[in-house]
Amino acid sequence: MGTVGFIGGKFLPLHLGHVHAITRAACLCDELYVVLSFSQARDRKLCEKAGIQIMPYEVRLRWLSGLVKDMENVHVLAVEDTAETDEAYDWAAGAADIRRKIGKRIDYVFSSETSYEPIFQQLYPEARHIILDAERKQVPISATRIREEGIFTHWEHIPAIVRPTFVKKVVVVGTESCGKSTLTRYLAKLYNTVFVEEYGRTVCEEVGGCETILTEEFYPHIAYGHKMKEYEAIKQANKVLFVDTEAVVTQFYSELYTGSTFSVLDQVAKEQQYDLWLYMEPDVPWVDDGLRVHGENQVRHENNEKLKRMLRERHIAYVSIAGSYHERLRQAMEHVDALLQKPSQ
Repeated sequence: MGTVGFIGGKFLPLHLGHVHAITRAACLCDELYVVLSFSQARDRKLCEKAGIQIMPYEVRLRWLSGLVKDMENVHVLAVEDTAETDEAYDWAAGAADIRRKIGKRIDYVFSSETSYEPIFQQLYPEARHIILDAERKQVPISATRIREEGIFTHWEHIPAIVRPTFVKKVVVVGTESCGKSTLTRYLAKLYNTVFVEEYGRTVCEEVGGCETILTEEFYPHIAYGHKMKEYEAIKQANKVLFVDTEAVVTQFYSELYTGSTFSVLDQVAKEQQYDLWLYMEPDVPWVDDGLRVHGENQVRHENNEKLKRMLRERHIAYVSIAGSYHERLRQAMEHVDALLQKPSQ
């Protein structure tokens, strides 16, 4: 039988210091168990105290599982306790639970804390305590510091597998020829990130012709395809993802062009979540790009009011963006900066 070791933590959040320790520990024993120690009450309080996003244990378990999925000798376990504070944690009970979960003799206990030496000698007398990067020279960060100073402040220390959990999603909406696509692209450039283009436009270009050529069966496909594009893009996003159009606007166009609405679009709209809605007012010149058909001023006004009404009916809060293209960009940046600078980040 080979050697067995474990490394534990709350991973609140998982950061590159944890990754460094887990990777080194995996090379020092035949089997390594990464133990997620969690208490829903304690962990919620820690996040609320720091004013940051709640990180359920299921999410942290997913981070760890994704991190080690190609490390054949590493296994992930979750061990729950009921302590409401770190000070109230019962180390003896926790050690007993960890032993039961692992079910094998423990040869090594890994940590980055020299202060754990006495308690580990007491609870795991048969195991050797190996301290990894105690002075944080390899990766100068801690989860406590990240919670106190903000996820985005230490973005460079957040692993790629963790980042999508914290990426902010900004959606740009509006009616025809209001500058949605241009603003979305420009914002992505300015914030050095990626964006999701309007999938309905992509489908129109594939089919050929204007949006009126799309029949009813296309619209659920557009909503689904758009969400899949978001799912893939958020993995590559740098703090913020910009999204051109979403399910409510897709429903709006479906009714506008085909006279039909779809319950599946309403359900997608109900489930989707965005951190900021930028609503583009149609006060810029209408541009005929070959796909648009509603350029008359009165029609533009009526369509604009209808879309706003659809958003209000769904209790969606948005900020209006108007004026010249330069003014629109300035306004949008102010709102995005405010979003990224909230204390919760």
